[in-house]
Amino acid sequence: MSERAGSFNLGALAFDAYGTLFDVHSVLAACEAAFPSRGEAVSRLWRDKQLEYSWLLSLMDRYENFWTVTEKALRYACQRLGLSCDPATHTRMLESYYRLAAYPEVPAALARLAVKRRLVILSNGTPQMLAAVTRAAGLTAVFDELISVEAVGIYKPSPRVYALLPQRLGMPAERIGFVSSNAFDITGAKAFGLRTFWVNRQDATPDGLGYPPDIVVRTLAELADRLAAART
Repeated sequence: MSERAGSFNLGALAFDAYGTLFDVHSVLAACEAAFPSRGEAVSRLWRDKQLEYSWLLSLMDRYENFWTVTEKALRYACQRLGLSCDPATHTRMLESYYRLAAYPEVPAALARLAVKRRLVILSNGTPQMLAAVTRAAGLTAVFDELISVEAVGIYKPSPRVYALLPQRLGMPAERIGFVSSNAFDITGAKAFGLRTFWVNRQDATPDGLGYPPDIVVRTLAELADRLAAART
């Protein structure tokens, strides 16, 4: 689904971090170094459990920060796959989250998108995690703010998370575009009232809950093209 050209009036764009700007599976090298031939399985189960824990904690009205969630998810993945992970290896793998690789098109696309709008990150990550990963990717300067769910103590897709955007940016929700590669994140943001732009990197099937994205693209470069054409 896409809006007709010229129908947007965006003052800001907010980006999910993990899976949207940064490739969570760039931890694969660390996983493979620790567990040859098992690295991909570790990486995928680690990510799946990381998200599952965030949803479970939110539904239980409990909160543990994303670094703790990520650490517990890694521990689970190793145990589930029957892999012995010594403390030094565990620490090295965990710290790879500070150095996740940005997707190749991200720096240039963000530079284009920042010309007319404020850019921020809205992420499950802790402030320390977000500062480290943006610094490692050389992207610190492009963002006005790195907004963490720690401010409200609950994970996406809680509306309390998305409410941080109009609060911090000082503008109505309809003037804020939210960009994510995660379908559940797009659904939550759309239900809250944000303009939503789904970077569907994996050609996933859309959610059918009735909150479709305003634009669907495969990369951030394509999103920059689409918004330029829409004269936002």
